[in-house]
Amino acid sequence: MNLTDTHCHLNFKDYREDLPGILDRARAAGLSRILVPAIDLESSQEILALVESDPILFAAVGIHPNSGTSWDSNTLESLKELAGHPKVVAIGEIGLDYYRDRTPRELQKMILLEQLDLALEMDLPAILHVRNSSEEDRSCIEDLLSILEDWAADAEPPFSQRNHPPGVVHSFSGNLKESQRALNAGFYVGITGPVTFKKADQLRGVVKETQISRLLVETDGPFLTPQPFRGKRNEPAHVRYIVDKISDVKGLPFETTARQTAENAACLFQWE
Repeated sequence: MNLTDTHCHLNFKDYREDLPGILDRARAAGLSRILVPAIDLESSQEILALVESDPILFAAVGIHPNSGTSWDSNTLESLKELAGHPKVVAIGEIGLDYYRDRTPRELQKMILLEQLDLALEMDLPAILHVRNSSEEDRSCIEDLLSILEDWAADAEPPFSQRNHPPGVVHSFSGNLKESQRALNAGFYVGITGPVTFKKADQLRGVVKETQISRLLVETDGPFLTPQPFRGKRNEPAHVRYIVDKISDVKGLPFETTARQTAENAACLFQWE
């Protein structure tokens, strides 16, 4: 089985005591690739050491919006240097977060645009985070989608001439209209454990209406653990429950969903 986990924070302290066992279970479950995203410069550096230790691990480097107050005049150049590492396959996790709101919103947007331009310069896809302040207030995803639409449309050279799509809206939790805007701008949609939750009808509706060729599967471990392990620490081996639910929603064999989402990840991240 060829499974991928395109977003798992394996550098977090939650995994430090038993990381070898976690990776053994991932391999046993059929995983061939795991992407470890950063949240700041320190974690970007830490992740590079981690991914060098195992051939199935790959990295993304970037400044998460909740780490935005750490941004200074040297940050972009430091990220550029880190992004040149051969196992860095994306810029991320970057985006907007109006829920925690730890960084002023205009600063969040500035940092996002700087890193999106870095992704273009380094010819790497972007991994996008978005979290609204509430279910009723959709301004965060609205702002993100507007930025992404303009950025992708203005890219030089255009993405039609590049080897990969522009990126993925990670752990997607928006509605169908919002997913269509992301897809129309060329982005993939990342699906995490909540697709297995009893009340996640909106997310399953997005999965049902999205072509399998535009979906990625992610754990976002240690968070968002799928059923039947909800409430416990998440880990890459659990990605198979996400694949199983997508297969059920779309009426596809498990093997088809696993193979196609792995191919999607390879197309986006250009890993061998």
